[in-house]
Amino acid sequence: MPEGAHDLTPLDPAKFQNPFTTAKGEARASVALSALNTLWFNTGSLCNITCENCYMNSSPTNDDLVYLSRDHARTYLDEIASQGLAVKDIGFTGGEPFMNRDLLAMLDDTMERGFTALVLTNAMKPLWQKRNDLLDFKTRHGAERVKFRVSIDHHSPQGHEQERGEGTWAPMEHGVKWLIEHGFHIDVAGRTMWGETPEAARQAYQQLFDAWNFDLDAQDPGRLVLFPEMDDTCDVPEITTQCWGILNVRPDAMMCATSRMVVHRNGDVSPRIVPCTLLPFDARFDMGESLADAGGAVALNHPHCAKFCVLGGASCSG
Repeated sequence: MPEGAHDLTPLDPAKFQNPFTTAKGEARASVALSALNTLWFNTGSLCNITCENCYMNSSPTNDDLVYLSRDHARTYLDEIASQGLAVKDIGFTGGEPFMNRDLLAMLDDTMERGFTALVLTNAMKPLWQKRNDLLDFKTRHGAERVKFRVSIDHHSPQGHEQERGEGTWAPMEHGVKWLIEHGFHIDVAGRTMWGETPEAARQAYQQLFDAWNFDLDAQDPGRLVLFPEMDDTCDVPEITTQCWGILNVRPDAMMCATSRMVVHRNGDVSPRIVPCTLLPFDARFDMGESLADAGGAVALNHPHCAKFCVLGGASCSG
């Protein structure tokens, strides 16, 4: 199978059932929280588009995660301060964060408290509608401590629109060029779903960036992040305690070793904490209401843990 191709073998239903052991009875790997460096705010699951395979199942109609409010976000920023936590970065994801009317206010609070921010966005109409607010934000805070990671799923319009839908390339390009023109820091997130080698994909992205006069080094994995394709109905190996040595992978390099995410599920009175950006809905990964409750180890008991983090070597954090 070409590197990056999507394995459609159905997932063995016996896998990812027990938090302590795998389907074969081996000890399941877990990840301890080494230091909480990144706190993510999921701003809500509503999005202006419906992707073919959205990691979060976001869409114009999915409100399983309601909009996170500024007051709720402040509660967690207050807790970081009161507990003396080591958080450096605040991430904003969705859905499309710019659909949340409190986003810019939450970014204001983030800047005023000295954090850096990472905003994941498709750079389409919701961002465009907030362009004047963004310019005001830049006047207040500058652009040095906020990054926008734009989803460009493929370096060609055809590939990008295969995933994101017809007519999604032009408004994304328009948004990216506006951000470039006004001096905002942009990173890019792509996908490895077309059977291309990473080297070929990065070369093609570089040609795109050069054509846009976009000063981004596509060879830098921090600036162009290529995420593995995920489908939790497809088979993937379970990760055992022995896999760390076999794969030469460190538990403390996993996303859940240094990050947590705040989500507000529809119907819940208040937000809750989950280990990472990829597991907002699974009740097995609910870690409580406060950051103080969320310091426990995370059992790698979901296909995304294996596919994205351990085997894919990916992380949503900057």
